[in-house]
Amino acid sequence: MNIESVIQGMQAEFSHMNWLELVGVFFGVLSVLYSNRNKIYVYPTGLVSTGIYIYLFFAGGLYADAGLNVYYFVMSVYGWYHWTRKDNAEHVTPVAWTSRGELVTAVLIAVLGWGLIYLLLRYASDSIVPVWDSFVAATACSGMWLLAKRKVENWVLLNISNLAAEPLLIYKHYYLTAALTVFLFVVACFGFVNWKKIAAQEAAVLS
Repeated sequence: MNIESVIQGMQAEFSHMNWLELVGVFFGVLSVLYSNRNKIYVYPTGLVSTGIYIYLFFAGGLYADAGLNVYYFVMSVYGWYHWTRKDNAEHVTPVAWTSRGELVTAVLIAVLGWGLIYLLLRYASDSIVPVWDSFVAATACSGMWLLAKRKVENWVLLNISNLAAEPLLIYKHYYLTAALTVFLFVVACFGFVNWKKIAAQEAAVLS
């Protein structure tokens, strides 16, 4: 596969892209940018994007991807609640590093999710890449859980998912989505750096 064929594939995909998909991509980009800046708007924009993709993927028969976006939708509702919840001292949930228990939970979500999603794809779908596809989904699920908990390490899990997704998307000829994933990877790198600073600042205020 050469650069010319990739460009031609992107042009062909763009020519068939409908307005609803464009809206989903637009709000998806907004969501990750707001996440990078630690803004609560990550969730309303994310709900719009995932809601659109649930409809599109179900309509297109991509049930595993639709199911993953259902999870994203639910986690966005949970994250929106968790980010705005205040403790007895009226403090909102701070950005922080994961505790050992949270890290274990995140790893379990990734590992057990990988196995469960693999079984679903292997025996209940016609997926030709169940191992790779399930790994992408499981690490994304774990990263979304950490994002909802406002943990710095969410960016690490999300970028593991992004890296794993890139060759898969190219293999499936989703070139525009692959280009978007590269963008998300770069934003996530900056997000990790920004959240490290925010975590240090908020730890200093609360100490």
